[in-house]
Amino acid sequence: MRVTDRKQRRVKTKRRYRAAVRGTADRPRLSVYRSLRHVYAQIIDDDKGATLVSVSTLEKATSGGLDATGNCEAGKVLGKLIAERAKEQGVESVVFDRGGFRYHGVIQAFADGAREAGLKF
Repeated sequence: MRVTDRKQRRVKTKRRYRAAVRGTADRPRLSVYRSLRHVYAQIIDDDKGATLVSVSTLEKATSGGLDATGNCEAGKVLGKLIAERAKEQGVESVVFDRGGFRYHGVIQAFADGAREAGLKF
């Protein structure tokens, strides 16, 4: 019973957070989702409703050199990779959407990795 309560609390926080955060063509939204095993991220233009760039630890290119795919190290590698792919698409700055998760651990490592690679938010 507690697990569903935790999930419902995260979804409620996510809805409240998404009411304030919106991606545009100039500053698209960088959305992050974390499960126990993997980390997923997308850069989304909400005006068009289109995903510009996506990356996850399910890809062989990212998970090849990692010991585990759901930890802070994986989050940092993923952040650097999405920043590189975003620059290829011409995206310099984004709005960060943490998806209802606390800005802690994997989510924070992901954001730090993206900032180190030159993405502004």
